[in-house]
Amino acid sequence: MKRLLLIALLLPFSAYAADYMLTIKDHQFQPAELTVPSGTKIKLLIENQDAAPEEFDSYPLNREKVIAGHSSATIYIGPLTPGRYPFIGEFHATTAQGVIVAQ
Repeated sequence: MKRLLLIALLLPFSAYAADYMLTIKDHQFQPAELTVPSGTKIKLLIENQDAAPEEFDSYPLNREKVIAGHSSATIYIGPLTPGRYPFIGEFHATTAQGVIVAQ
């Protein structure tokens, strides 16, 4: 019984591919283009190395998340169909731009 409970608890986590990482530094996302597998849920870790906060914003991904300076956040997305999904840093939109490419 305990073994089934453990499997049931871990099952949602096994549905995700490996973690993917974005870094915000000097008001820019690094990498600016992130390739992920299509058809798979992913866990996106965003680390803000700047002192200023930034808002990860993507209309195509239907995600918004404010990330305080010198902190990090996790965003779950997908599964995505093949394509390009742009995102911006709402507070520094002229420099903080990127795209997730699902293939």
